[in-house]
This record gives sequence, C-alpha cells and structure tokens, in this order.
Amino acid sequence: MLVDDEVPFVETMTKRLGVRDLTVLSAFSGPEALEKLEKEKNVDVVILDVKMPGMDGIETLREIKARFPLVEVVMLTGHGTIETAIEGMKIGAFDYLLKPTNIDQLMAKLKEARSKKKAHEEKIMQARLQEISLRRGD
Repeated sequence: MLVDDEVPFVETMTKRLGVRDLTVLSAFSGPEALEKLEKEKNVDVVILDVKMPGMDGIETLREIKARFPLVEVVMLTGHGTIETAIEGMKIGAFDYLLKPTNIDQLMAKLKEARSKKKAHEEKIMQARLQEISLRRGD
C-alpha cells in the first residue's frame, strides 16, 4: 500500500511498482490507509509519507503498528530529518527513505520488508502448531 497526500506521486509510483509485478493499493491520507487496511487483510508492506495534512505519517505509523503489528512500514519523506527517522524507527518502521527515492532502492526495501513479515508469520504459525501438538500430547 502506498500512502501519500500527493496524488500525482501516488499515481506515478503505483504505475512504476505495478510494472514490477506488485499489487499496489493507494491511499491519500492516514485515515484512508487505516480504513483500507481493515478491509484488505493481505497487505504486507505500507510505503508511508511522513508529511501529510491532518493525521501525519508518524501518527499513522503508530496506528498501523497498534492495529496491524505484522504489517511492515517503509517511511518516505521529501522533508527528511534525522529526528523523524529515529522516531519512526523507534515506533516500528522497517526503514526510512528520502523522496525522490530510487525505484531500485525502494524495491529492495520492499522485498526485505516483505521477507521480514513472512518470517514473522512463519514463526507464529510454528508456535501455534507446537502449542496444538503439546495440547494433544504428541
């Protein structure tokens, strides 16, 4: 999912990522992103702009991590500060990139973030299977 209040940026990036065989949902605000995440249960990674009117990226990140802890978030900003990057990472962002970002660099981050999410899901599944096995006395 790509979340940014700049419509032309979202449209362009959606096309560029789509050409690379990614399915991209788009949202133009934090609340819209959260609403879509409630409906779409198969989102692996959110690319999230830091500077948005109303609910900014840091606030949106907090909500994503609280409601959807396995979803990985890559923060994007054209107004990057070290403080914001550190704050985002402390809250649970996977990584932080400056706009304009290199598409290959973004693709690499998305791949890493998706792998991390899949690894977490696998650990949870293994733990559940082990728990079931222990209950049965296997």
